[in-house]
Amino acid sequence: MDRVWAPWRMEYITGAATKGARGCFLCVDEADDEKALVVGRLGKAFAIMNRFPYTNGHVMVVPVRHTGLAEDLTDEESLDMMRITRKMVAIFKREFKVDGLNIGINVGRAAGAGLEEHIHIHIVPRWFGDTNFMPVLGEARVISEHLLETYKKLRKSFVETVF
Repeated sequence: MDRVWAPWRMEYITGAATKGARGCFLCVDEADDEKALVVGRLGKAFAIMNRFPYTNGHVMVVPVRHTGLAEDLTDEESLDMMRITRKMVAIFKREFKVDGLNIGINVGRAAGAGLEEHIHIHIVPRWFGDTNFMPVLGEARVISEHLLETYKKLRKSFVETVF
């Protein structure tokens, strides 16, 4: 039997994931950015790494204000979220040499939202061959780099990338 090492998932399994304000893990105070794996901030939004990623580098773009409703986002919040999304796309293409990206918003539980109370945009980097038999037959995903190493690369690139 193969073993896949993903120690950061224990927080998810045990339900001990870090909670911010209002019990929401996406409500992150700027003082906690590194601990929460916030890649970078821009105006009314920020990018944060998914601690339980689908693939290496999976990030979420989040409004600072706690809201689960797309229709409640202000123009400024929406624009800042899209600016960060554009910046992350450029970073993934340049620094991670991705072959593609899945970018999307799950609105409502029926649409797959794991956290309905705080809207966010998923950005999932993809490479040819990143999906193989492991998720299908082995019911496991293989993450090729430690979460904190990916975080360091993303954070550095976010600071250096000007838009």
